Amino acid sequence: MQERLGKWLLSWPPLAYLVVFFLLPSLIMMFAAFRYPGDYGGLMPLTSEDPATGKLVLDITLDNWRDYLTLESFVRLVDEPLYIELFIKSLWYATLTTLICIAMGYPLAWLIARSPKKYRDLMLLLVILPFWSNFLIRIYAWMILLGPQSALSKAINLVVTAFGHEPVSLLFTPFAVIVCLVYVHLPFMVLPLYANLEKHDMALLDAAQDLGASAWQRFWKITWPLSLPGVYAGAALVFIPALGMFAVPDIIGGTEGIMIGNLIKQQFLETRDWPFGAVLSIMLTGGVLLMAGLAAAVGRGKQKAKQKHG
Repeated sequence: MQERLGKWLLSWPPLAYLVVFFLLPSLIMMFAAFRYPGDYGGLMPLTSEDPATGKLVLDITLDNWRDYLTLESFVRLVDEPLYIELFIKSLWYATLTTLICIAMGYPLAWLIARSPKKYRDLMLLLVILPFWSNFLIRIYAWMILLGPQSALSKAINLVVTAFGHEPVSLLFTPFAVIVCLVYVHLPFMVLPLYANLEKHDMALLDAAQDLGASAWQRFWKITWPLSLPGVYAGAALVFIPALGMFAVPDIIGGTEGIMIGNLIKQQFLETRDWPFGAVLSIMLTGGVLLMAGLAAAVGRGKQKAKQKHG
């Protein structure tokens, strides 16, 4: 009895957190997706004031529910390919950001993990140092760095014009969006990779070297497989928030760098078409859950294959 009570006391706080902050909002969003938009935005009311009593009464019943619930927002999503194309574009941006973060974060995490202990804390501090300043301030700083009068833009355009091409703009382009997405999410890749690489047993690499393995073989056969849990964790921490990001494209992306998160924000805050915004949010959440499920299934399949052949 005490053991069950202890397990319950340990499990109910995270379970309650998930129910309150994930399940209930998801159910509300799902219900809103089937509603009609209100005359002045938002959602069409389901209640009205009784003139006689002044109390609110529920208007929707089993007989008239078709007047309050509809599939129009889902039909709109399917009929207009623009929204699916924007979702695919956001997937591409998030995937490219994740791959660049892996390419940049892996060597940095390896360097920190293999540095003397007296330098590791300082190097980790430098990795998380950007979190000490406001997110929007850092993005606006990139507006200066990528602006037409910046040293970077002038240097690039100097090279471009030397080859006979027209000057290019770095700001308000997909390039600027990718650069800032990588900048924002790179620490989320470095930290889990470092936590994994720091635990590796260097004796395995020494043994492989004694057996004649080259540096590349030691990395590909030993270090990389052992670091995959850190790669997967970092990829999830980068890909999921990058897919739904709206602040970065909104500030420095311009019309060419818009992502699905910008469209969702527009539906809720500007157009005030909450049902369609809910449909887009469901599509984004469902896409993320589907990809996470596929990745987990692939991981389990590989693990079973290793156990079978091992």
